[in-house]
Amino acid sequence: MSAERQQGRFYQRLLFEKSEENLRHGQGGEGGTRSSRREEPQTLTANEPARALTKFLMEEVTDRENLNQAYRQVKANRGAAGTDGMTIAAAAKWIANHKEQLIASLLDGSYQPQPVRGVQIPKPGGGVRQLGIPTVIDRLVQQAILQVLQPLLDPTFSDSSYGFRPGRSAHDALHQASQYVAEGRTIVVDMDLEKFFDRVNHDILMARLARRIEDKRLLKLIRCFLEAGMMQAGVCVARHEGTPQGGPLSPLLANLLLDDLDRELERRGHTFCRYADDCNIYVGSQAAGERVLACLTQFLESKLRLRVNREKSAVAHVSERKFLGYRLRSDGTLAIAPQSIQRAKARIRQITRRNRGVSFERVIGELNSFTTGWVTYFRYAKAKSPFSELDQWTRRKLRCVRLKQRKRAVSIASFLQRLGVPKNRSWTTAACGKGWWRMAYTPAAQQAMSNRWFEDQGLASLTNRFLELQQ
Repeated sequence: MSAERQQGRFYQRLLFEKSEENLRHGQGGEGGTRSSRREEPQTLTANEPARALTKFLMEEVTDRENLNQAYRQVKANRGAAGTDGMTIAAAAKWIANHKEQLIASLLDGSYQPQPVRGVQIPKPGGGVRQLGIPTVIDRLVQQAILQVLQPLLDPTFSDSSYGFRPGRSAHDALHQASQYVAEGRTIVVDMDLEKFFDRVNHDILMARLARRIEDKRLLKLIRCFLEAGMMQAGVCVARHEGTPQGGPLSPLLANLLLDDLDRELERRGHTFCRYADDCNIYVGSQAAGERVLACLTQFLESKLRLRVNREKSAVAHVSERKFLGYRLRSDGTLAIAPQSIQRAKARIRQITRRNRGVSFERVIGELNSFTTGWVTYFRYAKAKSPFSELDQWTRRKLRCVRLKQRKRAVSIASFLQRLGVPKNRSWTTAACGKGWWRMAYTPAAQQAMSNRWFEDQGLASLTNRFLELQQ
């Protein structure tokens, strides 16, 4: 085994192990001991609120095994560097030299998060999504907090909430929505929250968290993470609202805030499915849906200070809206939303750009990586035709790529002849003067680069994969 791999395993096992002196004295760091943390809650009487049991959560956060687990998770996620430029590999050496100071600063409240690195990525429906990438050490601390808070908070969330929760997935939400529609609730209130992660009110969020958490050190630290500045174009901008996507803690905090919405919907007796900020309420009539949308808009904007996007929110038949990339039919069966197919085509266009200058084998590999995951996600759609049509369209794009790589008519004709096309037809196609897209649809090009030929090149078939998953 190489020295580098041995060092990696050492850091994974011993990154936050106690020193021999601390082991002899039973100490977990300068800020207190783990034994004292366990002794305090034992003095509570049965009449004291359960919330008081959360008074010593910071000791749980700074527990050596919890920090080791957090480091392994951050390392597995392979995130980018933050504003300090520290990579995950460099973080291991930093932690080995500063772990005691890190733990002590967390326990005594002196730890200060660094500004996050602002990154904007395009959204599928237009516009941009703001991401905030914390430094590796800040991500480590956030992950350690998440591992302590999630077992406490997640069990209290609504059964109709599915996003970013252990043991739950988008498919679970879709199956539940399918049942609601099959029962006759074919009108959906499709609510869209405008820039939800950027508009979270810090005071309201912290008030919800303080209802459940007693440890003021942890509350203060989470507030510091929320208020950490964002670095964009070399300028650090102060943040007074929002919990940007990119940190491990943001999804849990989002679910905590939107739990108020879930409880309000349950109090009113509605059937709904919520995945993060994507919420669909299923009702029996258009009039009922309009009333629900108006009431919930008032609730969200007055109670939670969140803004409903009135242009994107709507009350409509389920077949006219999409949910998590799918479209629901009147009988509750699932289909692929047209927007999802268009996004898939856009991605395939990027991979098969004819001016990329990469080998045909690499294009095939990138396509397989994308389409295999795509068809796996949409395996619950009750239709084979979209996969078959996308297969045909993809093969035509690849024929364009392969013909363009041959460039000249002589090379194209020679290529087609080697694949079994007669000489006269090969030359007719090669010298036709048509564009690459039209040339790829000619009988000669389809005969040469047949479905069997693409199988030999290693191209994965969406249709075959879909049928395998159905079985």
